[in-house]
Amino acid sequence: MKQIITMVALAVLCNNSKAQTTDSIPSKSSDTIRIGNIVIIKKGKTKSDAAITMGRKKTTRKQNANISTNWWIVDLGFSNYIDKTNYSNTGNYLINKPGSPLLGESDLKLNAGKSRNVNIWFFMQRLNLIHHYVNLKYGFGLELNNYRFKSAISYKESGAVPYTNTQTNAPFIFRDSIAFTKNKLAADYLTIPLMINFNSNPSSKKKGISMSAGVSAGYLYSQRNKQKSGQRGKDRNKGDYDLERFKFSYIAELGLGPVRFYGSYSPNSFYQRSLDIRPYTIGIRMSNW
Repeated sequence: MKQIITMVALAVLCNNSKAQTTDSIPSKSSDTIRIGNIVIIKKGKTKSDAAITMGRKKTTRKQNANISTNWWIVDLGFSNYIDKTNYSNTGNYLINKPGSPLLGESDLKLNAGKSRNVNIWFFMQRLNLIHHYVNLKYGFGLELNNYRFKSAISYKESGAVPYTNTQTNAPFIFRDSIAFTKNKLAADYLTIPLMINFNSNPSSKKKGISMSAGVSAGYLYSQRNKQKSGQRGKDRNKGDYDLERFKFSYIAELGLGPVRFYGSYSPNSFYQRSLDIRPYTIGIRMSNW
């Protein structure tokens, strides 16, 4: 019995020795030798040109690009403004034409829920500054603002002043004689934003917190007073309503995982004279980062 056990043990030992020897010898077509967890990779023509790796093969993460581009970003939000106008100034030619009813702060009150802001960014780029945790963000696009009035005011570029027999070559605002079902001022800008971005998790677009803050410069390319009433139907008046051609704003963005919010505020009035009205916006940004 002992002899049989001894012979079986010798057979198993010889078989294991043969398996290890076979595993250690590479085939002619292979440049890799594996001995257990040790891998020898031949890199050159000589025997000394070899690399030894122990353990499992390491996986490498995809590196973030130093410059990344996001195309066609859309913002959906609300437009509003802070009115700091001194309405007691009777020399305010834009709203206090001689012989016409004086306008007050209530005449320029907005319907906040219907005053909309839609921004269409043709592109935004993010430039890595410090290990992708700090970035520079910039872009180019359109800012579309609709200011929906509660009262029946109208804009005129020039012409006859209502309630008087006078003519003027300057733009003015007056209290109209009819009720409008829709009455809004539209102001559209070509805008360039510039922000510093802080990202808590550069390796993921859906996790972490990102914050951006900076400034934007916009050029007013379109302004119009759109109205709808039973007496006049739809009326779309384009003209120069004394709005500033350039708009400077402070801007900010907050990202909570995949959800992003934006906001802007202009410290200057968007009228050239008379009215001190400072616009701001807030809403949701549909963006990949």
